[in-house]
Amino acid sequence: MKKFVLTVAAFAFLFIVKAQHTSHDGHDHGTKTTVTTATTPGADDVLVLKETEFEFGQIPQGKPVYHTFIIINTGKIDLKLENVQASCGCTTPEWSREAIPAGSKAEIKVGYNAAAEGIFDKPVTITYNGGQSKQLHIKGTVWKAPEGAAPANAAVNLLKKQTF
Repeated sequence: MKKFVLTVAAFAFLFIVKAQHTSHDGHDHGTKTTVTTATTPGADDVLVLKETEFEFGQIPQGKPVYHTFIIINTGKIDLKLENVQASCGCTTPEWSREAIPAGSKAEIKVGYNAAAEGIFDKPVTITYNGGQSKQLHIKGTVWKAPEGAAPANAAVNLLKKQTF
């Protein structure tokens, strides 16, 4: 009985350790980052992205920011964006529900509310043409705005008292 319990515990431990190293989407999300700025169309790939990620840089806390991603329909038939979904409520995608004619461009506007301080990397998933999908990323760092108003400038009062 003791061997059985130890064997089950060992398998559970290995399962937990393996689950910590494998992401749920099948991609390795380690410290190495590969940046893809555009996608190359394949034989059956009709949605081409001008860029797959955008770096906002440093933005002040509480100030929403926006970026517009351009998509191109390289197919011979209309392209239908079924859904554009962000990973959380702090990111809001906006897109046209109309079909994109062959050879045309469309826009996906992605906003980030910048409420939380710190580094962010938010994925946005585009689902199109019967379940195919691609992912966009917005990144940046939100810095905390100073508390209260700016300090008074003593030089302004001195200038007001001057007569010329």
